[in-house]
Amino acid sequence: MGFIGGSFGYKMLKTIAPRTKTNQIARYVSDSDLKLQQYFGDDIFDIAANKTIIDFGCGEGNQAIEIAKQSPTSHVIGLDIQEHHLEKGTKKAQECSVSDRCQFLTTTDELADIIISKDAFEHFSNPSEILDIMSRLLKPNGYVLAAFGPTWYHPYGGHLFSVFPWSHLIFTENAQILWRSDFKTDGATKFSEVDGGLNQITINQFEQIVLRSPFSLDFLETIPLKGLRILKSKFLREFGSSIVRCRLSLK
Repeated sequence: MGFIGGSFGYKMLKTIAPRTKTNQIARYVSDSDLKLQQYFGDDIFDIAANKTIIDFGCGEGNQAIEIAKQSPTSHVIGLDIQEHHLEKGTKKAQECSVSDRCQFLTTTDELADIIISKDAFEHFSNPSEILDIMSRLLKPNGYVLAAFGPTWYHPYGGHLFSVFPWSHLIFTENAQILWRSDFKTDGATKFSEVDGGLNQITINQFEQIVLRSPFSLDFLETIPLKGLRILKSKFLREFGSSIVRCRLSLK
């Protein structure tokens, strides 16, 4: 993907978006500050009542804690592989007085009624494997609520690398990684190796992955940019969906 590369592409990126360790103003505006209801429905806290909820890829735990606060009869488990995030989540849960019903772990044997996944499927290095893991963490009648985006063909689907709309599709991966190395020193050589990772997933690819998984797709809805309904069409949704949300049930 991308057709402007090499030292020329790197120099262009550096000119367009000069970045340093002390000046890292993100061009990509995240949806992460939206309320959980906007991702999972207005009744999400009612649905969570009296249920075990796993927040898969919980990060620092904000949404897991919010569910525990708003649905006090729920039991919430935040799962993540990054222990420094889990430590922050545990501290926040204690500060919010929900640590008795909200815990943060790297693994669990407890089965969930509902698994939620927010802003994660575009980052998983192996989404198929993740769906297999999720299937083993659910009770027989359990299901997954997933919401993620933007996906790869969205104007800012490159996240950090989208220094202007669709720039991540214009410049080669090598040029963009070289540009990133000016202000990141983790040694990443691919999109998949950056902090959080980017798997370049599209909506169609996600549907195909689900088709081959232990899950059935109950529904999939795309939320278009600026509410433009024309962007919900089968073709345009790849380029104009800010959020993808769906429910997956075990086959």
